Amino acid sequence: MIWTLFLLGQAALLYFILTHRSRSKRDPPLDKGVIPWLGHALEFGKDAFKFLNRMKLKHGDIFTVRVAGRYVTVLLDPHSYDTVIKDSDSLDFNRYAQVLMEKMFNLRLPCHQPVKAKAIMKKYALIMHFMGLNLAALNRTMSRHLKASLTDEMPQNQKDWKEEGLFNFSYSLLFKAGYLTLFGGEPNNNSTEPSSVYDEYKKFDGLLTKLARGTLKPEERRTARSVRRRLWELLAPAGLAEDSGSSTWLQDYRRLLQEEGVNEEMQNKAVLMQLWATQGNVGPAAFWLLGYLLTNPEALAAVKREFSGISMMETSDTSSPDRPMDTPVFDSVLEETLRMTAAPFITREVVQEKTLHMADGQEYLLRKGDRVCLFPFNSPQMDPEIHHEPQKYKYDRFLNQDGSVKKDFYKAGRLLKYYTMPWGAGTNGCVGKQFAIDTIRQFVFMVLSNYDLELCDPNAQMPEVNTSHYGFGMLQPEGDLLVRYKPSKTN
Repeated sequence: MIWTLFLLGQAALLYFILTHRSRSKRDPPLDKGVIPWLGHALEFGKDAFKFLNRMKLKHGDIFTVRVAGRYVTVLLDPHSYDTVIKDSDSLDFNRYAQVLMEKMFNLRLPCHQPVKAKAIMKKYALIMHFMGLNLAALNRTMSRHLKASLTDEMPQNQKDWKEEGLFNFSYSLLFKAGYLTLFGGEPNNNSTEPSSVYDEYKKFDGLLTKLARGTLKPEERRTARSVRRRLWELLAPAGLAEDSGSSTWLQDYRRLLQEEGVNEEMQNKAVLMQLWATQGNVGPAAFWLLGYLLTNPEALAAVKREFSGISMMETSDTSSPDRPMDTPVFDSVLEETLRMTAAPFITREVVQEKTLHMADGQEYLLRKGDRVCLFPFNSPQMDPEIHHEPQKYKYDRFLNQDGSVKKDFYKAGRLLKYYTMPWGAGTNGCVGKQFAIDTIRQFVFMVLSNYDLELCDPNAQMPEVNTSHYGFGMLQPEGDLLVRYKPSKTN
């Protein structure tokens, strides 16, 4: 009995030594929470926006919190973001990304760091698929699949209204068209049926945030594993051969994995990760955009006026990189939508001690082994000092009075470089940004130009956000927004 108590005492002492931490003069404000080891993990995971707002009011623009045994320094001053984004020596993106890849996709890619020049060239080669003539070709293919998907959903000769949740309508159509464009080739051409992939993916998507946090219940864990295996099987043929019908981007991605010595099983897991990366945000973004338009008649009328001067031919089939679409109203609508609903974390691992120089002249020590997190949704995107009435949807927020694009926003009297950051930045930046923008524009144009779309309940309001999605890209709604649609009489 005495030995048992002694061992327990030693274990408690060791635990205290390993987990105890006090703030030094150079450290940011430290808030460990009241629960040993766990710290603020529960509150952070439940509603990161609400939690970080509370911490900001208590500590200011920089502070360190304990989250499940880890110490995370949160920086919420957009004037100081570049000190984190541009430092690849002291701060590492890959380590945390590898942790998430394994938790979410059971994916373990080679951890060795290739020569920098070689890595840059490989990344550049993949990025080129989303630029120039390659981007124009992707846009044409996406346009074709979007038209076909919309026609399947609602034939032009149909006269009756069809009712559906706007989130499911937007997500399913864009997912299927995006899947065919990048992963699946032509429908009914020995390729996996996109509806089958979407049905399984939606189950998986609903569990992803819990997978990342390790908070799945036993039954949810079994479901996640089963659905994940099914998706690996469905995606197995994608990008394996030139005649597979997959995009050249996916074929080159497979080729890159093969060169790195990744076996076929792990490649399929990597393809699932890319499916999430390319399709997991566009549908939700289109939902929020259309939802805000339908619940704001003035905004809807402004977008329709702008679109009325653009023919479908100009929007899709003949669009080219040297003749970009001039849609400032739509662009402002999209920017405002993303400001209110895009909420990714930008996370780095501190691999060597670093002094962080804040824009206000303050200096703080970042300790090796900690993590650094930027949350642009908090600031700049929902910062009332930068955006007046940030909780209110204003479709023309990013337009000047003369209709030109507004880019000048200020905090503490200084012009901001980052006044909204829905696409991330640095190594977190979205390489497919322009393709995503073009896709959403095409989809909204097709829907508003070819269909009568309206709320089933004229007084309906936008649903609340699912707060567990903070930190994982586009937010998703709690529930849906019921709409009805039919082909417009002018078509």
